[in-house]
Amino acid sequence: MEKRVFLAIFLSFGILVLYQTYVVPPPPPATLTTATDNQPMGTPVAGTSAAGETAPPAAALAAPQPQGTTDTLPIDTTPARDIVVDTDHIRVVFTTEGASVKSWRLKRYFDSREEPLEMVPEQLPQGSVRPFTLATDQDALSARLARAPFRSSTEGTLSLGSSAGTLAFEFTDSATGLIARKSFHFQPDPAQPYTVTVDASVDVQGIARPVTLKMGPSLGRGFGLGSSMMPSYPPAPLFHRDGSVERLNIDDITTQPSYEGTLRFVGVGDHYFLSAAVPGTKSVKVEYRPLLLPVPEPDATETGVTQRTFVDYSVSTGGAMSMPFYIGPKDFDELKMVDGQMVRAIDFGIFAWLVVPLLQALKWIYGYLGNFGWSIIALTVLLNVIMFPLRHRSMVSMRKMQEVQPEVKAIQERYKKYKMTDPERQKMNPEMMALYKTKGVNPASGCVPMLLTFPVLFAFYAMLSVAIELRGAPWIFWLKDLSVMDPLYITPVLMGASMFWQQKMTPTTADPIQQKMFLFMPVIFSVMFLWAPSGLVLYWLTSNIMTIGQQYLTNHLISSPPKTTGGTSAERRAKSVGSASTLKK
Repeated sequence: MEKRVFLAIFLSFGILVLYQTYVVPPPPPATLTTATDNQPMGTPVAGTSAAGETAPPAAALAAPQPQGTTDTLPIDTTPARDIVVDTDHIRVVFTTEGASVKSWRLKRYFDSREEPLEMVPEQLPQGSVRPFTLATDQDALSARLARAPFRSSTEGTLSLGSSAGTLAFEFTDSATGLIARKSFHFQPDPAQPYTVTVDASVDVQGIARPVTLKMGPSLGRGFGLGSSMMPSYPPAPLFHRDGSVERLNIDDITTQPSYEGTLRFVGVGDHYFLSAAVPGTKSVKVEYRPLLLPVPEPDATETGVTQRTFVDYSVSTGGAMSMPFYIGPKDFDELKMVDGQMVRAIDFGIFAWLVVPLLQALKWIYGYLGNFGWSIIALTVLLNVIMFPLRHRSMVSMRKMQEVQPEVKAIQERYKKYKMTDPERQKMNPEMMALYKTKGVNPASGCVPMLLTFPVLFAFYAMLSVAIELRGAPWIFWLKDLSVMDPLYITPVLMGASMFWQQKMTPTTADPIQQKMFLFMPVIFSVMFLWAPSGLVLYWLTSNIMTIGQQYLTNHLISSPPKTTGGTSAERRAKSVGSASTLKK
Protein backbone atom coordinates (compact mmCIF):
# COMPACT_ATOMS: atom_id res chain seq x y z
CA MET A 1 0.00 0.00 0.00
CA GLU A 2 2.80 2.40 0.90
CA LYS A 3 4.47 1.61 -2.40
CA ARG A 4 1.33 2.61 -4.26
CA VAL A 5 1.11 5.89 -2.35
CA PHE A 6 4.63 6.97 -3.29
CA LEU A 7 4.11 5.90 -6.88
CA ALA A 8 0.83 7.84 -6.94
CA ILE A 9 2.60 10.97 -5.67
CA PHE A 10 5.32 10.68 -8.26
CA LEU A 11 3.03 9.83 -11.17
CA SER A 12 0.44 12.48 -10.27
CA PHE A 13 2.99 15.24 -10.16
CA GLY A 14 4.67 13.88 -13.29
CA ILE A 15 1.34 13.99 -15.13
CA LEU A 16 0.82 17.57 -13.97
CA VAL A 17 4.22 18.58 -15.33
CA LEU A 18 3.63 16.77 -18.62
CA TYR A 19 0.26 18.49 -18.96
CA GLN A 20 1.85 21.90 -18.49
CA THR A 21 4.60 21.03 -20.96
CA TYR A 22 2.75 19.30 -23.78
CA VAL A 23 -1.00 19.86 -23.42
CA VAL A 24 -1.04 23.63 -22.84
CA PRO A 25 -1.36 25.20 -26.29
CA PRO A 26 2.04 26.34 -27.62
CA PRO A 27 2.58 29.61 -29.47
CA PRO A 28 0.93 29.53 -32.90
CA PRO A 29 2.92 28.15 -35.84
CA ALA A 30 4.89 30.31 -38.19
CA THR A 31 2.28 29.86 -40.92
CA LEU A 32 0.07 32.56 -39.41
CA THR A 33 -0.56 35.82 -41.18
CA THR A 34 2.52 37.98 -40.78
CA ALA A 35 1.95 41.70 -40.82
CA THR A 36 4.33 43.81 -42.84
CA ASP A 37 4.60 47.44 -43.81
CA ASN A 38 2.55 46.64 -46.92
CA GLN A 39 -0.28 45.03 -44.93
CA PRO A 40 -2.19 47.15 -42.43
CA MET A 41 -2.57 45.30 -39.18
CA GLY A 42 -6.24 46.18 -39.06
CA THR A 43 -6.92 43.89 -41.99
CA PRO A 44 -9.56 41.37 -40.86
CA VAL A 45 -9.26 37.61 -41.08
CA ALA A 46 -11.10 35.96 -43.94
CA GLY A 47 -14.68 35.45 -42.86
CA THR A 48 -16.58 38.38 -41.38
CA SER A 49 -15.26 41.89 -41.04
CA ALA A 50 -15.50 44.04 -37.93
CA ALA A 51 -18.22 46.02 -39.64
CA GLY A 52 -20.32 42.93 -40.20
CA GLU A 53 -19.65 42.69 -43.95
CA THR A 54 -18.15 39.74 -45.78
CA ALA A 55 -14.36 39.94 -45.64
CA PRO A 56 -12.08 39.15 -48.61
CA PRO A 57 -10.66 35.63 -48.99
CA ALA A 58 -7.40 34.68 -47.26
CA ALA A 59 -5.37 35.39 -50.39
CA ALA A 60 -6.40 39.03 -50.18
CA LEU A 61 -4.89 39.44 -46.72
CA ALA A 62 -1.44 39.99 -48.17
CA ALA A 63 -2.63 43.07 -50.06
CA PRO A 64 -3.42 46.51 -48.59
CA GLN A 65 -7.00 47.02 -47.52
CA PRO A 66 -9.07 48.54 -50.36
CA GLN A 67 -9.58 52.22 -49.84
CA GLY A 68 -13.02 52.28 -51.49
CA THR A 69 -14.19 55.88 -51.84
CA THR A 70 -11.52 57.45 -49.67
CA ASP A 71 -10.61 59.75 -52.60
CA THR A 72 -13.82 61.63 -51.92
CA LEU A 73 -12.81 62.07 -48.25
CA PRO A 74 -9.90 64.52 -48.07
CA ILE A 75 -7.01 63.58 -45.78
CA ASP A 76 -6.22 66.19 -43.16
CA THR A 77 -2.56 67.12 -42.75
CA THR A 78 -2.78 68.71 -39.30
CA PRO A 79 0.24 67.55 -37.26
CA ALA A 80 -0.66 65.02 -34.59
CA ARG A 81 -0.07 65.88 -30.94
CA ASP A 82 0.47 63.63 -27.93
CA ILE A 83 -1.63 63.96 -24.80
CA VAL A 84 -0.66 62.18 -21.57
CA VAL A 85 -3.02 60.94 -18.86
CA ASP A 86 -1.13 60.27 -15.63
CA THR A 87 -2.61 58.47 -12.61
CA ASP A 88 -1.13 56.68 -9.62
CA HIS A 89 -1.29 53.37 -11.47
CA ILE A 90 -1.03 54.04 -15.21
CA ARG A 91 0.51 56.44 -17.71
CA VAL A 92 -1.36 56.60 -21.00
CA VAL A 93 -0.18 58.45 -24.10
CA PHE A 94 -2.84 59.42 -26.65
CA THR A 95 -2.36 60.84 -30.11
CA THR A 96 -4.84 63.25 -31.68
CA GLU A 97 -4.47 61.28 -34.93
CA GLY A 98 -7.48 59.01 -34.65
CA ALA A 99 -7.78 59.77 -30.90
CA SER A 100 -6.07 56.45 -30.20
CA VAL A 101 -3.58 55.15 -27.62
CA LYS A 102 0.15 54.99 -28.36
CA SER A 103 1.27 53.76 -24.95
CA TRP A 104 -0.33 52.28 -21.84
CA ARG A 105 2.17 51.66 -19.06
CA LEU A 106 1.54 50.07 -15.68
CA LYS A 107 3.51 52.00 -13.09
CA ARG A 108 3.52 49.24 -10.46
CA TYR A 109 4.72 46.44 -12.74
CA PHE A 110 8.08 46.40 -14.46
CA ASP A 111 9.71 44.71 -17.43
CA SER A 112 13.19 43.18 -17.68
CA ARG A 113 14.64 46.67 -18.18
CA GLU A 114 13.11 47.80 -14.86
CA GLU A 115 10.79 50.16 -16.72
CA PRO A 116 7.03 50.45 -16.19
CA LEU A 117 5.44 47.59 -18.13
CA GLU A 118 4.08 48.51 -21.56
CA MET A 119 0.70 47.02 -22.54
CA VAL A 120 0.76 48.36 -26.12
CA PRO A 121 3.20 46.32 -28.22
CA GLU A 122 6.34 48.23 -29.12
CA GLN A 123 8.13 48.48 -32.48
CA LEU A 124 5.18 47.43 -34.60
CA PRO A 125 5.20 47.95 -38.39
CA GLN A 126 4.12 51.29 -39.82
CA GLY A 127 0.36 51.60 -40.20
CA SER A 128 -0.48 49.26 -37.33
CA VAL A 129 -3.84 49.69 -35.63
CA ARG A 130 -3.59 51.36 -32.24
CA PRO A 131 -5.90 50.64 -29.28
CA PHE A 132 -9.29 52.39 -29.29
CA THR A 133 -9.18 53.18 -33.01
CA LEU A 134 -12.70 54.16 -34.09
CA ALA A 135 -14.37 52.40 -37.03
CA THR A 136 -17.83 51.93 -38.48
CA ASP A 137 -19.64 49.91 -41.16
CA GLN A 138 -18.00 51.65 -44.17
CA ASP A 139 -14.35 51.01 -45.02
CA ALA A 140 -13.78 54.49 -46.45
CA LEU A 141 -15.28 56.15 -43.40
CA SER A 142 -13.30 53.89 -41.04
CA ALA A 143 -10.06 54.77 -42.85
CA ARG A 144 -10.86 58.45 -42.51
CA LEU A 145 -11.59 58.15 -38.78
CA ALA A 146 -8.32 56.27 -38.15
CA ARG A 147 -6.30 59.24 -39.48
CA ALA A 148 -8.57 62.14 -38.58
CA PRO A 149 -7.08 64.98 -36.47
CA PHE A 150 -9.33 65.00 -33.42
CA ARG A 151 -9.58 68.02 -31.13
CA SER A 152 -8.96 67.22 -27.47
CA SER A 153 -10.40 68.67 -24.30
CA THR A 154 -6.95 68.80 -22.69
CA GLU A 155 -3.55 69.88 -23.92
CA GLY A 156 -0.29 68.40 -22.69
CA THR A 157 -0.72 66.25 -19.57
CA LEU A 158 -3.81 65.41 -17.56
CA SER A 159 -2.56 64.55 -14.06
CA LEU A 160 -5.21 62.73 -12.06
CA GLY A 161 -3.40 60.96 -9.24
CA SER A 162 -6.10 58.85 -7.62
CA SER A 163 -8.99 61.06 -8.78
CA ALA A 164 -11.40 60.48 -11.63
CA GLY A 165 -11.02 62.45 -14.83
CA THR A 166 -12.18 62.66 -18.45
CA LEU A 167 -10.34 63.19 -21.71
CA ALA A 168 -12.67 63.99 -24.64
CA PHE A 169 -11.99 64.03 -28.38
CA GLU A 170 -14.09 65.31 -31.26
CA PHE A 171 -13.73 65.42 -35.03
CA THR A 172 -16.08 67.38 -37.26
CA ASP A 173 -16.13 67.56 -41.06
CA SER A 174 -18.77 70.07 -42.11
CA ALA A 175 -18.32 69.20 -45.78
CA THR A 176 -19.51 65.63 -45.33
CA GLY A 177 -21.56 66.08 -42.16
CA LEU A 178 -19.29 63.71 -40.25
CA ILE A 179 -19.14 64.08 -36.47
CA ALA A 180 -17.15 61.61 -34.36
CA ARG A 181 -16.76 61.79 -30.60
CA LYS A 182 -14.77 59.76 -28.08
CA SER A 183 -14.57 60.30 -24.32
CA PHE A 184 -12.32 58.37 -21.92
CA HIS A 185 -13.44 58.37 -18.30
CA PHE A 186 -10.52 57.28 -16.13
CA GLN A 187 -10.95 55.73 -12.69
CA PRO A 188 -14.76 55.96 -12.69
CA ASP A 189 -14.48 54.21 -9.34
CA PRO A 190 -11.42 54.84 -7.10
CA ALA A 191 -11.20 51.07 -6.59
CA GLN A 192 -10.80 50.49 -10.35
CA PRO A 193 -7.49 52.12 -11.29
CA TYR A 194 -7.01 50.05 -14.48
CA THR A 195 -10.51 50.70 -15.87
CA VAL A 196 -11.48 53.32 -18.44
CA THR A 197 -15.06 53.81 -19.62
CA VAL A 198 -15.21 54.77 -23.29
CA ASP A 199 -18.10 56.66 -24.89
CA ALA A 200 -17.95 56.69 -28.69
CA SER A 201 -20.33 57.80 -31.43
CA VAL A 202 -20.23 58.42 -35.19
CA ASP A 203 -22.86 60.54 -36.98
CA VAL A 204 -23.04 61.23 -40.71
CA GLN A 205 -25.47 63.97 -41.68
CA GLY A 206 -27.38 63.42 -38.47
CA ILE A 207 -27.65 59.64 -38.88
CA ALA A 208 -25.97 57.51 -36.20
CA ARG A 209 -23.64 54.83 -37.51
CA PRO A 210 -22.71 51.58 -35.70
CA VAL A 211 -19.51 51.89 -33.68
CA THR A 212 -16.51 49.54 -33.60
CA LEU A 213 -13.49 50.03 -31.38
CA LYS A 214 -10.38 48.30 -32.69
CA MET A 215 -7.95 47.36 -29.95
CA GLY A 216 -5.12 46.39 -32.30
CA PRO A 217 -2.46 43.77 -31.54
CA SER A 218 -2.58 42.67 -27.92
CA LEU A 219 -0.86 42.20 -25.49
CA GLY A 220 2.50 43.56 -24.28
CA ARG A 221 5.63 41.95 -25.71
CA GLY A 222 3.69 39.11 -27.32
CA PHE A 223 5.86 36.40 -25.87
CA GLY A 224 6.59 35.02 -22.44
CA LEU A 225 9.54 33.35 -20.81
CA GLY A 226 8.96 30.11 -18.96
CA SER A 227 10.24 26.62 -18.33
CA SER A 228 8.89 23.12 -18.76
CA MET A 229 7.75 23.19 -15.13
CA MET A 230 6.11 26.61 -15.32
CA PRO A 231 5.51 27.83 -18.88
CA SER A 232 4.56 31.42 -19.58
CA TYR A 233 1.59 31.69 -21.89
CA PRO A 234 1.50 34.00 -24.94
CA PRO A 235 -1.51 36.25 -25.56
CA ALA A 236 -4.70 34.30 -26.26
CA PRO A 237 -8.40 35.18 -26.76
CA LEU A 238 -10.93 34.62 -24.01
CA PHE A 239 -14.47 35.68 -23.18
CA HIS A 240 -17.19 35.00 -20.62
CA ARG A 241 -20.45 33.57 -21.90
CA ASP A 242 -23.30 31.69 -20.20
CA GLY A 243 -21.59 31.54 -16.83
CA SER A 244 -18.22 30.20 -17.94
CA VAL A 245 -15.02 31.41 -19.56
CA GLU A 246 -14.09 30.18 -23.02
CA ARG A 247 -10.36 30.18 -23.74
CA LEU A 248 -9.53 30.01 -27.41
CA ASN A 249 -6.40 29.03 -29.28
CA ILE A 250 -5.09 30.17 -32.63
CA ASP A 251 -6.85 27.40 -34.54
CA ASP A 252 -10.17 28.42 -32.98
CA ILE A 253 -10.04 32.03 -34.13
CA THR A 254 -8.64 31.08 -37.53
CA THR A 255 -11.66 28.85 -38.08
CA GLN A 256 -14.17 31.14 -36.38
CA PRO A 257 -12.90 34.72 -35.96
CA SER A 258 -16.12 36.36 -34.75
CA TYR A 259 -18.35 35.76 -31.72
CA GLU A 260 -21.57 37.54 -30.83
CA GLY A 261 -24.00 37.68 -27.95
CA THR A 262 -24.07 38.63 -24.29
CA LEU A 263 -20.39 38.42 -23.45
CA ARG A 264 -19.80 39.60 -19.90
CA PHE A 265 -16.18 40.37 -20.69
CA VAL A 266 -14.17 39.76 -23.84
CA GLY A 267 -10.57 40.35 -24.84
CA VAL A 268 -7.05 38.97 -24.81
CA GLY A 269 -5.01 37.73 -21.85
CA ASP A 270 -1.52 36.36 -21.36
CA HIS A 271 0.07 34.78 -18.31
CA TYR A 272 -0.32 37.76 -15.98
CA PHE A 273 -2.16 40.57 -17.81
CA LEU A 274 -5.47 41.24 -19.50
CA SER A 275 -6.91 43.62 -22.09
CA ALA A 276 -10.68 43.30 -22.19
CA ALA A 277 -13.94 45.06 -22.85
CA VAL A 278 -16.58 44.63 -20.15
CA PRO A 279 -20.01 44.78 -21.87
CA GLY A 280 -21.78 43.21 -18.89
CA THR A 281 -25.32 42.41 -20.01
CA LYS A 282 -25.04 44.22 -23.36
CA SER A 283 -24.95 42.26 -26.60
CA VAL A 284 -21.74 42.83 -28.57
CA LYS A 285 -19.73 41.32 -31.39
CA VAL A 286 -16.03 40.60 -31.12
CA GLU A 287 -13.63 39.71 -33.91
CA TYR A 288 -10.18 38.17 -33.46
CA ARG A 289 -7.22 37.85 -35.78
CA PRO A 290 -3.88 36.14 -35.01
CA LEU A 291 -0.63 37.89 -35.87
CA LEU A 292 2.93 36.62 -35.84
CA LEU A 293 5.72 39.22 -35.82
CA PRO A 294 9.48 39.15 -35.33
CA VAL A 295 10.83 39.96 -31.87
CA PRO A 296 12.69 43.28 -31.92
CA GLU A 297 16.21 43.71 -30.63
CA PRO A 298 17.62 43.49 -28.02
CA ASP A 299 14.95 41.03 -26.80
CA ALA A 300 15.65 38.59 -29.65
CA THR A 301 19.34 38.34 -28.79
CA GLU A 302 18.78 38.30 -25.05
CA THR A 303 16.02 35.66 -24.97
CA GLY A 304 16.60 33.65 -28.13
CA VAL A 305 12.92 34.14 -29.01
CA THR A 306 12.62 35.14 -32.67
CA GLN A 307 8.86 35.49 -33.12
CA ARG A 308 6.07 36.88 -30.99
CA THR A 309 2.35 36.24 -31.03
CA PHE A 310 -0.38 38.85 -30.93
CA VAL A 311 -4.14 38.70 -31.17
CA ASP A 312 -5.85 41.61 -32.93
CA TYR A 313 -9.38 42.14 -31.62
CA SER A 314 -12.23 44.60 -32.07
CA VAL A 315 -15.56 45.12 -30.31
CA SER A 316 -18.71 46.29 -32.10
CA THR A 317 -22.16 47.50 -31.06
CA GLY A 318 -25.24 48.30 -33.09
CA GLY A 319 -24.98 52.02 -32.40
CA ALA A 320 -23.18 54.42 -30.09
CA MET A 321 -20.92 52.78 -27.52
CA SER A 322 -20.52 53.28 -23.78
CA MET A 323 -18.42 50.51 -22.32
CA PRO A 324 -15.76 49.91 -19.65
CA PHE A 325 -12.38 48.53 -20.71
CA TYR A 326 -9.85 46.91 -18.41
CA ILE A 327 -6.14 46.97 -19.30
CA GLY A 328 -4.06 45.77 -16.40
CA PRO A 329 -2.91 42.87 -14.23
CA LYS A 330 -4.77 39.64 -13.56
CA ASP A 331 -4.94 40.56 -9.93
CA PHE A 332 -7.81 38.77 -8.20
CA ASP A 333 -8.93 41.75 -6.13
CA GLU A 334 -8.57 44.26 -9.00
CA LEU A 335 -10.64 42.08 -11.35
CA LYS A 336 -13.29 41.46 -8.72
CA MET A 337 -13.78 45.21 -8.27
CA VAL A 338 -14.62 45.57 -11.97
CA ASP A 339 -16.90 42.52 -12.23
CA GLY A 340 -17.21 39.53 -9.94
CA GLN A 341 -17.00 37.16 -12.91
CA MET A 342 -13.77 38.67 -14.25
CA VAL A 343 -11.74 36.71 -11.71
CA ARG A 344 -12.42 33.74 -14.01
CA ALA A 345 -9.94 35.29 -16.44
CA ILE A 346 -7.27 33.83 -14.13
CA ASP A 347 -6.86 30.19 -15.10
CA PHE A 348 -6.64 28.42 -11.72
CA GLY A 349 -7.52 25.05 -13.27
CA ILE A 350 -9.74 22.33 -11.80
CA PHE A 351 -8.73 23.17 -8.22
CA ALA A 352 -9.98 26.77 -8.43
CA TRP A 353 -12.37 26.07 -5.54
CA LEU A 354 -9.31 25.54 -3.32
CA VAL A 355 -6.87 27.91 -5.02
CA VAL A 356 -8.97 31.01 -4.35
CA PRO A 357 -9.08 30.54 -0.54
CA LEU A 358 -5.34 29.76 -0.55
CA LEU A 359 -4.60 32.92 -2.52
CA GLN A 360 -6.76 35.03 -0.24
CA ALA A 361 -5.04 33.54 2.80
CA LEU A 362 -1.60 34.22 1.27
CA LYS A 363 -2.49 37.86 0.60
CA TRP A 364 -3.92 38.21 4.11
CA ILE A 365 -0.68 36.95 5.64
CA TYR A 366 1.29 39.22 3.30
CA GLY A 367 -0.62 42.17 4.73
CA TYR A 368 1.11 41.48 8.07
CA LEU A 369 4.54 40.25 6.94
CA GLY A 370 5.08 42.41 3.85
CA ASN A 371 7.14 39.70 2.10
CA PHE A 372 5.68 36.96 -0.08
CA GLY A 373 8.56 34.59 0.64
CA TRP A 374 7.90 34.65 4.37
CA SER A 375 4.16 34.61 3.64
CA ILE A 376 4.53 31.35 1.68
CA ILE A 377 6.45 29.85 4.59
CA ALA A 378 3.86 31.02 7.12
CA LEU A 379 0.97 29.69 5.01
CA THR A 380 2.76 26.35 4.54
CA VAL A 381 3.29 26.05 8.30
CA LEU A 382 -0.40 26.85 8.87
CA LEU A 383 -1.49 24.23 6.32
CA ASN A 384 0.75 21.60 7.90
CA VAL A 385 -0.67 22.37 11.32
CA ILE A 386 -4.18 21.88 9.94
CA MET A 387 -3.15 18.60 8.30
CA PHE A 388 -1.26 17.42 11.41
CA PRO A 389 -3.99 15.00 12.59
CA LEU A 390 -4.25 13.36 9.15
CA ARG A 391 -0.51 12.94 8.82
CA HIS A 392 -0.16 11.74 12.39
CA ARG A 393 -2.76 9.06 11.82
CA SER A 394 -1.02 8.04 8.61
CA MET A 395 2.38 7.82 10.32
CA VAL A 396 1.01 5.79 13.23
CA SER A 397 -0.70 3.40 10.84
CA MET A 398 2.49 2.96 8.81
CA ARG A 399 4.42 2.23 12.01
CA LYS A 400 1.88 -0.44 12.97
CA MET A 401 2.10 -1.92 9.49
CA GLN A 402 5.86 -2.06 9.91
CA GLU A 403 5.46 -3.95 13.20
CA VAL A 404 3.21 -6.66 11.74
CA GLN A 405 5.23 -6.99 8.54
CA PRO A 406 7.14 -10.11 9.73
CA GLU A 407 3.85 -11.91 10.35
CA VAL A 408 2.50 -10.76 7.00
CA LYS A 409 5.59 -12.02 5.18
CA ALA A 410 5.41 -15.34 7.03
CA ILE A 411 1.81 -15.85 5.92
CA GLN A 412 2.71 -14.92 2.35
CA GLU A 413 5.64 -17.34 2.46
CA ARG A 414 3.42 -20.23 3.54
CA TYR A 415 0.94 -19.67 0.72
CA LYS A 416 3.29 -18.80 -2.14
CA LYS A 417 3.59 -22.48 -3.14
CA TYR A 418 -0.08 -22.47 -4.15
CA LYS A 419 -1.26 -21.12 -7.49
CA MET A 420 -3.59 -18.12 -7.61
CA THR A 421 -6.46 -20.38 -8.69
CA ASP A 422 -5.86 -22.91 -5.93
CA PRO A 423 -8.60 -22.87 -3.25
CA GLU A 424 -5.90 -23.03 -0.57
CA ARG A 425 -4.45 -19.74 -1.85
CA GLN A 426 -7.80 -18.07 -1.29
CA LYS A 427 -7.37 -18.61 2.46
CA MET A 428 -4.39 -16.22 2.62
CA ASN A 429 -6.35 -12.94 2.49
CA PRO A 430 -8.84 -13.87 5.26
CA GLU A 431 -5.88 -14.98 7.39
CA MET A 432 -4.10 -11.67 6.82
CA MET A 433 -7.25 -9.71 7.60
CA ALA A 434 -7.62 -11.66 10.81
CA LEU A 435 -4.04 -10.73 11.68
CA TYR A 436 -4.71 -7.03 10.96
CA LYS A 437 -7.84 -7.16 13.12
CA THR A 438 -5.96 -8.81 15.97
CA LYS A 439 -3.21 -6.18 15.84
CA GLY A 440 -5.63 -3.29 15.34
CA VAL A 441 -4.17 -2.33 11.95
CA ASN A 442 -6.08 -0.89 8.99
CA PRO A 443 -4.00 -1.15 5.79
CA ALA A 444 -5.87 1.73 4.14
CA SER A 445 -5.57 4.13 7.06
CA GLY A 446 -1.98 4.96 6.16
CA CYS A 447 -2.84 5.86 2.56
CA VAL A 448 -6.14 7.71 2.72
CA PRO A 449 -4.96 10.61 4.95
CA MET A 450 -1.94 11.10 2.70
CA LEU A 451 -4.09 11.11 -0.44
CA LEU A 452 -6.31 13.79 1.09
CA THR A 453 -3.34 16.18 1.04
CA PHE A 454 -2.98 15.88 -2.76
CA PRO A 455 -5.55 18.60 -3.60
CA VAL A 456 -3.66 21.05 -1.40
CA LEU A 457 -0.41 20.27 -3.20
CA PHE A 458 -1.93 20.70 -6.65
CA ALA A 459 -3.86 23.82 -5.61
CA PHE A 460 -0.67 25.38 -4.27
CA TYR A 461 1.06 24.55 -7.54
CA ALA A 462 -1.77 26.15 -9.55
CA MET A 463 -1.80 29.24 -7.34
CA LEU A 464 1.93 29.87 -7.55
CA SER A 465 1.92 29.31 -11.31
CA VAL A 466 -0.56 32.08 -12.15
CA ALA A 467 -0.70 34.46 -9.16
CA ILE A 468 0.62 37.81 -10.36
CA GLU A 469 1.28 38.75 -6.74
CA LEU A 470 4.47 36.66 -6.94
CA ARG A 471 5.68 38.28 -10.17
CA GLY A 472 8.80 40.18 -9.25
CA ALA A 473 8.24 39.49 -5.54
CA PRO A 474 11.59 38.99 -3.70
CA TRP A 475 12.32 36.85 -0.67
CA ILE A 476 15.90 37.17 0.63
CA PHE A 477 19.39 37.74 -0.76
CA TRP A 478 19.69 35.98 -4.13
CA LEU A 479 15.95 35.28 -4.62
CA LYS A 480 14.71 38.46 -6.27
CA ASP A 481 11.64 36.99 -8.00
CA LEU A 482 9.60 34.12 -6.56
CA SER A 483 7.85 33.53 -9.90
CA VAL A 484 11.07 32.36 -11.62
CA MET A 485 13.64 29.66 -10.93
CA ASP A 486 16.32 29.93 -8.26
CA PRO A 487 19.34 31.28 -10.18
CA LEU A 488 21.80 29.54 -7.82
CA TYR A 489 19.78 26.28 -7.46
CA ILE A 490 20.15 26.49 -3.68
CA THR A 491 16.50 25.90 -2.76
CA PRO A 492 16.04 22.91 -5.14
CA VAL A 493 19.14 21.23 -3.70
CA LEU A 494 17.92 21.82 -0.14
CA MET A 495 14.50 20.52 -1.13
CA GLY A 496 16.06 17.33 -2.54
CA ALA A 497 18.11 16.85 0.62
CA SER A 498 15.01 17.28 2.78
CA MET A 499 13.14 14.71 0.66
CA PHE A 500 16.00 12.24 1.08
CA TRP A 501 16.05 12.80 4.83
CA GLN A 502 12.27 12.38 5.02
CA GLN A 503 12.44 9.20 2.92
CA LYS A 504 15.09 7.67 5.15
CA MET A 505 13.17 8.20 8.38
CA THR A 506 9.69 7.29 7.11
CA PRO A 507 8.51 3.85 8.30
CA THR A 508 8.39 1.47 5.37
CA THR A 509 7.15 -2.03 4.67
CA ALA A 510 8.85 -2.24 1.29
CA ASP A 511 11.57 -4.75 0.52
CA PRO A 512 15.22 -3.56 0.25
CA ILE A 513 15.10 -3.25 -3.54
CA GLN A 514 11.98 -1.08 -3.41
CA GLN A 515 13.52 1.03 -0.65
CA LYS A 516 16.51 1.77 -2.89
CA MET A 517 14.16 2.72 -5.70
CA PHE A 518 12.33 5.14 -3.43
CA LEU A 519 15.63 6.80 -2.53
CA PHE A 520 15.97 7.85 -6.18
CA MET A 521 12.78 9.90 -5.97
CA PRO A 522 14.46 12.85 -4.20
CA VAL A 523 17.03 12.96 -7.00
CA ILE A 524 14.34 12.93 -9.68
CA PHE A 525 12.28 15.60 -7.96
CA SER A 526 15.36 17.77 -7.39
CA VAL A 527 16.11 17.73 -11.12
CA MET A 528 12.49 18.49 -11.96
CA PHE A 529 12.43 21.46 -9.58
CA LEU A 530 15.68 23.03 -10.79
CA TRP A 531 13.65 25.15 -13.24
CA ALA A 532 10.50 25.49 -11.15
CA PRO A 533 9.51 28.89 -9.67
CA SER A 534 11.40 29.45 -6.46
CA GLY A 535 8.11 30.18 -4.66
CA LEU A 536 6.90 26.65 -5.38
CA VAL A 537 10.24 25.15 -4.31
CA LEU A 538 10.10 27.20 -1.11
CA TYR A 539 6.65 25.78 -0.36
CA TRP A 540 7.80 22.19 -0.94
CA LEU A 541 10.98 22.67 1.12
CA THR A 542 9.05 24.15 4.04
CA SER A 543 6.46 21.37 3.84
CA ASN A 544 9.21 18.72 3.89
CA ILE A 545 10.82 20.29 6.96
CA MET A 546 7.46 20.38 8.73
CA THR A 547 6.83 16.72 7.85
CA ILE A 548 10.27 15.72 9.16
CA GLY A 549 9.57 17.53 12.41
CA GLN A 550 6.21 15.82 12.70
CA GLN A 551 7.82 12.44 12.07
CA TYR A 552 10.23 13.02 14.97
CA LEU A 553 7.32 14.06 17.17
CA THR A 554 5.31 10.99 16.16
CA ASN A 555 8.28 8.72 16.86
CA HIS A 556 8.53 10.27 20.30
CA LEU A 557 4.82 9.86 21.04
CA ILE A 558 4.58 6.22 20.04
CA SER A 559 6.80 3.36 21.15
CA SER A 560 9.57 1.99 18.96
CA PRO A 561 8.78 -1.16 16.97
CA PRO A 562 9.55 -4.32 18.95
CA LYS A 563 12.71 -6.17 18.05
CA THR A 564 12.22 -9.62 16.61
CA THR A 565 14.55 -12.61 17.03
CA GLY A 566 14.22 -13.74 13.45
CA GLY A 567 11.90 -15.17 10.87
CA THR A 568 11.36 -18.37 12.88
CA SER A 569 9.60 -16.53 15.73
CA ALA A 570 7.51 -14.56 13.33
CA GLU A 571 6.63 -17.72 11.48
CA ARG A 572 5.57 -19.43 14.71
CA ARG A 573 3.26 -16.51 15.54
CA ALA A 574 1.74 -16.62 12.07
CA LYS A 575 1.30 -20.39 12.26
CA SER A 576 -0.44 -20.09 15.60
CA VAL A 577 -2.87 -17.60 14.04
CA GLY A 578 -3.43 -20.02 11.16
CA SER A 579 -3.91 -23.00 13.51
CA ALA A 580 -6.43 -21.12 15.59
CA SER A 581 -8.34 -20.26 12.46
CA THR A 582 -8.34 -23.91 11.38
CA LEU A 583 -9.58 -25.14 14.79
CA LYS A 584 -12.49 -22.69 14.61
CA LYS A 585 -13.51 -24.26 11.33
